[in-house]
Amino acid sequence: MSVGDLQSRGGKRLHRTAASGEHEWPLVTVITAVFNGVDTISDCIESVLSQDYPHIEHIVIDGSSTDGTIDVLREYETRIALWISERDSGVFDAWNKALELAHGEWIAFLGADDTFLPGAISEYLELARRNPKANFLTSRARLQHPSGYSPEFGGLWTWPRAARAMPSIHVGAMHRRSIFAQHGQFDATYRIAGDYEFLLRAREDLNAAFMPRVTVAMRAGGLSDSTAGLLEAKRAKLQNNIRSAFLAEVEFCTLALRFHVRRIVIKIASFMKLFPDSQHGALP
Repeated sequence: MSVGDLQSRGGKRLHRTAASGEHEWPLVTVITAVFNGVDTISDCIESVLSQDYPHIEHIVIDGSSTDGTIDVLREYETRIALWISERDSGVFDAWNKALELAHGEWIAFLGADDTFLPGAISEYLELARRNPKANFLTSRARLQHPSGYSPEFGGLWTWPRAARAMPSIHVGAMHRRSIFAQHGQFDATYRIAGDYEFLLRAREDLNAAFMPRVTVAMRAGGLSDSTAGLLEAKRAKLQNNIRSAFLAEVEFCTLALRFHVRRIVIKIASFMKLFPDSQHGALP
C-alpha cells in the first residue's frame, strides 16, 4: 500500500480491528456514499454508531471530496470499518465498490445526509427473524423539509404495484446478500433511480417484508427532489421490459403531475406557516 493509498482510506479493517469470525448475530453492512458532505456525514455516522445492534460494519465511500469531508472521516478512523476516498461516477458506482468490500449477511444503504433512528437495525433484524424467507426488508421514513413539513412514507413492495412506481423506501432498507449474487450490482449509468431499476429485475421474486415503523430520517432536497428521478424510473421500466413505451409515458406524466402538486402545496403551506417543525403527516 502506497503513501497515497494511506491518505485516501482508513478504518478499523486497515488496523485489523474490524468485526470478524463467528458471532451469534448476523453481520449488517451499512454502506454510505458521500461527496462534499461535511455538514451531514458526522450525523450519519453517529446514527450508525449509536445503534444498539451489536454486529455492524459501516463502509463509507467518498468521491474525492474537497470540503473537509475526508477530515471528518479521519476522525472516525477507529470507529468505522472502512472508508475510501477516490473519484467515482456517482452514487451507484460508489455502492458497487462498497458491495465488493461488504462482509455482511444483510446490507443497507444510508445516504450521507440521512440518519438511522435509535433501534432501527435491531428492529430490522427482528423483522428478518420473523420472516426467514424474506430477502428485502423495508419500513417507513420521515422526510425533513426546511418548511417544517415532515411526512412519513413507505410501504410494502408488492407486485405488480411496484411496476407502476417504487412503493417502498430504499434508504436504510435491508437486502439479503444473496440478492446481489442473483441479480448483480447496480447500473452505474443511473444517477437517481438505480435502486428502483435493481429491484425491478427481481419482479415478483423479490420476497419483501415490511414493518410500519419509521426507521430513518431523510433530509429533503438533492437530485431525488426533482422529476429527473421519475424520468429514470421510466427508463428502468423500459430497460427491464416492465412497461410498453406508451404506458411508461402515461405513468411518468401522472407521477410528475402529483410531484408538482405536492411541491406547490409545500410552498403555499410554508409561506402560510402551516407546518410547525414538529408536525408529521402523510404525503398528499
